[in-house]
Amino acid sequence: MNIYIAPFNDFKKGEIEFLKSSLSKIFGSVKVLPKLKVPQSAYNFFRRQYNASLLLENLPIFKDGITLGITSLDIYADNLNFIFGLAEIKGKRALISTYRLDPTFYGESFDKDLYYLRIIKEALHEIGHVLGLPHCENKTCVMSFSNSIFEVDRKSPFYCENCLKKLNIF
Repeated sequence: MNIYIAPFNDFKKGEIEFLKSSLSKIFGSVKVLPKLKVPQSAYNFFRRQYNASLLLENLPIFKDGITLGITSLDIYADNLNFIFGLAEIKGKRALISTYRLDPTFYGESFDKDLYYLRIIKEALHEIGHVLGLPHCENKTCVMSFSNSIFEVDRKSPFYCENCLKKLNIF
C-alpha cells in the first residue's frame, strides 16, 4: 500500500521526514507530495479556523494508496469546536492538523518527542478510518476517540489486537 503525504503548509523538514519514516515502517511505500495551496473558501472568519472537510476535498486521490494531508492550521468539523483530524471512512483521503498537537499550544515547553508522538498517533488514527476502522473502546488503542490532548496522550501509537484483526493487512 502507498501512503502519499500532502502538506498544506510549510513544515520543518524533520516533521515530514519523521512522518514518512514512521509510516513507511508500517505501511511500506510513503511518498511526499509538493506543498498544496490552502483554499481560501476553507477559512471560516467567525471561527478563525479552517473547515477540515474542505481541506480534505482538496487532497488528490490515488488509486494505489491513501493520501494523508497534514496542516499546521486549526481545523474544525461541524458541531465540534476543533478536531485533530478527519478521514473518509473506507475512502482514499485523511487529514491531520498539528496545530493543537504542539505542546506550546497548551503553554508548555516545546517537547519534540512528545510532539512527534502525537503526530504519528493522529496519522495512524485517521489512516485507520480510511482502512475502515471505527473508533475503538480500548482507551489505549490508537483508534480511541480523542476529544482532548489528554486523550491523545493516553492512547498508544499502536492498533490494539481487535483493530489489527479487523484490518487484516498486517
